Amino acid sequence: MRILILGAGGTGGYFGGRLAQAGVDVTFLVRPTRASQLDRDGLVIRSPVGDASFPVQHVTADALPALAARQPFDLVILSCKAYDLDSSIDAIAPAVGAGTSVLPILNGLHHYGALDARFGRQAVLGGLCFISATKAPDGAVLHLGKPAKLTFGERDGGALSDRVRAFATACAQANLDHLASEHIGQEQWIKYTFLTALAAATCLLLADIGTIVATDDGGAIVRGLYDECLAVAEAAGEPVPQAAQDTARGTLTQAGSALKASMLRDLEAGQQVEAAHIVGDMLARARTADQEGLLLQVAYSSLQAYQAQRRA
Repeated sequence: MRILILGAGGTGGYFGGRLAQAGVDVTFLVRPTRASQLDRDGLVIRSPVGDASFPVQHVTADALPALAARQPFDLVILSCKAYDLDSSIDAIAPAVGAGTSVLPILNGLHHYGALDARFGRQAVLGGLCFISATKAPDGAVLHLGKPAKLTFGERDGGALSDRVRAFATACAQANLDHLASEHIGQEQWIKYTFLTALAAATCLLLADIGTIVATDDGGAIVRGLYDECLAVAEAAGEPVPQAAQDTARGTLTQAGSALKASMLRDLEAGQQVEAAHIVGDMLARARTADQEGLLLQVAYSSLQAYQAQRRA
């Protein structure tokens, strides 16, 4: 299996790096400055589960069409921020041939419309990941300790396809924690409902979960946001199983927890945030289902106000 991964930092750098380290045929699509860095230092991973430094295959955008024509890719893994989706789709397009699958591991679900429109629904797998990773100033990929896991499958469900099995084999070769799912839609909604509630609550109240639930009404606000998200999942035909709900509620209301959404970390740093792709899209889905989503309205308005102030 030949795999192309957009970028070589953070999420893509970690998963792609572990695959390449295990001998899987991985190429990173990078900018010229990153290419020079990789030529000089190789890919450097710093992680609680093991540091690594090794050379990797990489290509820049100008050379990608010729490389893809000579050696077609079986799979393109797309990991980017939602606000970079359009440019990321343009970047990987030369690598997506007739037999190429695209596996997005972005947060949320909103990106599937654009990917389907560009590459066709059949080409696009369902995927998600759990990881906390970033790129250090020196170019190293920093895995920040949260267990890393990939989940993927055919979006129409059913028995695992050959391409899903092939990627699962590659993940097993790299000793990556992974789930090749026959019910990827359910897996996506389990994460999407939890993540949206977490992002909405921590960004709205500008605090971690422990601080929020210690206030008079913080716990009720977090639970209310999660309940609104669960109602959207139900209306979409992907109800979240009770066991997953119980786990999520426990995590979202844990006393003393330092948990906060990465969106809040971006907000605290004055950076762009994925507000429309996560909280805004959940609210839009609620409205489509004739649900009020009052707490989602408040949270999304707060994020929109932040973005307006940031632009100003």
